[in-house]
Amino acid sequence: MMKRVATWAFYAVGALAIAYLALYAYAMFRGQPIVPGDPIHIFRKPDAPNYS
Repeated sequence: MMKRVATWAFYAVGALAIAYLALYAYAMFRGQPIVPGDPIHIFRKPDAPNYS
């Protein structure tokens, strides 16, 4: 039982590491720094009008 839990914990840590690396790669290739507090505009065009 403990071996099975340890295996799943190892997989979970590996999945978190891969997700972190994917997020880091996305931030690097995006060209804009991620600043805490800024809204995330993934699908918004830069030249779109601002209605607010």
